[in-house]
Amino acid sequence: MKLWTLLICFVLPAANVFAQQKTVDGVVFDKDSKDRIAKVNVQNITTGKSIYNTFKGEFKIEAQPGDVLVFTKSDHHPDTLKIQGGESLAVYMKRTAIQLKEVIVRDTLLNPQKRLAATKNDYTKIFGPLNNKDLLSFGPGGAGLSIDAIYNALSRSGRNAAKLRETIEKDYQQSVIDYRFNRTYVGAITNLKDQQLTDFMLRYRPGYYLVKTASDYEFIASIKTNLNRFLKYKKRPYSLTPLVTPEDSKKDLGKD
Repeated sequence: MKLWTLLICFVLPAANVFAQQKTVDGVVFDKDSKDRIAKVNVQNITTGKSIYNTFKGEFKIEAQPGDVLVFTKSDHHPDTLKIQGGESLAVYMKRTAIQLKEVIVRDTLLNPQKRLAATKNDYTKIFGPLNNKDLLSFGPGGAGLSIDAIYNALSRSGRNAAKLRETIEKDYQQSVIDYRFNRTYVGAITNLKDQQLTDFMLRYRPGYYLVKTASDYEFIASIKTNLNRFLKYKKRPYSLTPLVTPEDSKKDLGKD
């Protein structure tokens, strides 16, 4: 009888301990975006136990009413909850930094090739099929002169179109130079600024062939070589040669 009494005395307290041990579960959310967040440390500071929630933001930890849970994550402010009952918890943690909305930046500046393509599209008549017509045409009757090509070469509109094409081609070449030999790029290589940078770029503006054929290494080396010349003779101001009027012309102007 005494043995049974002793067993009851040991078993009842242990049963009470196991009965009091409960598991609390829940999900951790971002307070602003309402998205689930993972890698959150959940610590029961009453018992000292701690766990990390899952990649789905879910957690389970042993706790009972009255225990205090602390939720911590490096990029969020800590949050503290006191267990009231056995219901599932929804925890909302606020970010330490403001989350900005996603902004998509698109480059609206066309490169020279795209600008030339757009120009050709605008001037379809001068860049149309008559542009590259050969004087000789070949047909069922053999070789002959192309009337369209002759008209395009001799007519006033054809000559004007050729001049316009030439002008557009020159503008294209200059835009190719400007695209590669720009102030930001040259300034970063030379460390020149303001008027000095302007003078350097005017004096040592590269040609179209160099811009098109030089590798990055060769192009930078060319700029640095010109920089050495520029710094060596920087005391000489860069300016256009003054216009000199011949003496005979002055006399003729005086007579009028």
